[in-house]
Amino acid sequence: MRPKQRPGGNGVIRSAPAWAAALALAFPLHAYGRPAGYPRSYDRIVEQANKERKIVIYANTHRKVAYDLFSAFRKLYPSINITYVDGTADSLNDRLVREVAQHHPTADLIWSSGVNLQAKLINDGYAQVYSSPEKPNLPNLAVWKDQGYGVNFEPIVIAYNRRLVPPADVPHSHLDLTRLLQVKAKQYQGKVATYDDAVSEFGRLTLFHDLRATHDTWDLVRALGVAHVRFYQTSAVMLDDISSGQVLIGYNLVGSSALEHQARDPNIGVVFPKDYLLTALPVALIPAEAAHPNAAKLFLDFLLSREGQSILARHKFTPVRLDMAASLGWNPSDPDRVRTIRLGPSLLADLDQQNRARLIKDWRRNMSVH
Repeated sequence: MRPKQRPGGNGVIRSAPAWAAALALAFPLHAYGRPAGYPRSYDRIVEQANKERKIVIYANTHRKVAYDLFSAFRKLYPSINITYVDGTADSLNDRLVREVAQHHPTADLIWSSGVNLQAKLINDGYAQVYSSPEKPNLPNLAVWKDQGYGVNFEPIVIAYNRRLVPPADVPHSHLDLTRLLQVKAKQYQGKVATYDDAVSEFGRLTLFHDLRATHDTWDLVRALGVAHVRFYQTSAVMLDDISSGQVLIGYNLVGSSALEHQARDPNIGVVFPKDYLLTALPVALIPAEAAHPNAAKLFLDFLLSREGQSILARHKFTPVRLDMAASLGWNPSDPDRVRTIRLGPSLLADLDQQNRARLIKDWRRNMSVH
């Protein structure tokens, strides 16, 4: 997939035709039948999707994950070409809203870790209703109004450089990290990373929910400020700098990104905080204005199927399905430790302009960012 910039667009577009053609040559060109256990009426969706012959997907997942999913999907449905647009949760959301307002073609499916942004799209009428045949295999918290579907559990973790951080300094909880930075601020000056909550939607989302878990979060924010924390837009770039030693500790990183980096680089350490573990449910939805809604339904169902979830699991994502166990050393259903950011109307409070302005004002004051 060769990245290219679309003029006037946000993010990078990877257009499927080049690699999709190669895949099509490798796979038998036949229409895949209805998955086992699906209703007979699903044949109509498959038929219409094969006529649509295309799907446009907006997502902010890892590139290798996307490619593996697309490759497997096209083995099943080789007549459907995929156009993939990636970017930050903020940029993809803004792009979709702008395209709808301007009556331009938009995504057929948007899959994003910006759970609150996805909730607002649903609340504001940007998503269409679809009752996936995979619904019985999902926990109730992973489905909202038959419009938004949680694709996986995404733990929010601490990462560190194993080679350069002494074992005694490794923070195993939020409180450990606060104390480390209070006691050793000079040693870690400019060596700690996190999201810039003033500009990052994911950063604001995790800050809101850290504060709901404990107001001691402000002590940690102050300690980060004293240590001259470095701000980033993505977990991937943070992890690159942790790996190189430019940064020693990263706070509130996307767990799947951290675990994938760790699999490639043993110098990366990953901590699932023991005091509480924030967990998000990245959400996929089909926009109301989708030009290829049947192809989108096929891809959404594939994401939620055992095959799709197994591909995600190989990339260190925690499956959301009830019949697939988590295997990464933590239990998504542990009520004493896990704080799941649930898809639903409560997330809309995070996007209230007054609440957001107050949060950023308090964050800047405690961080001493002006």
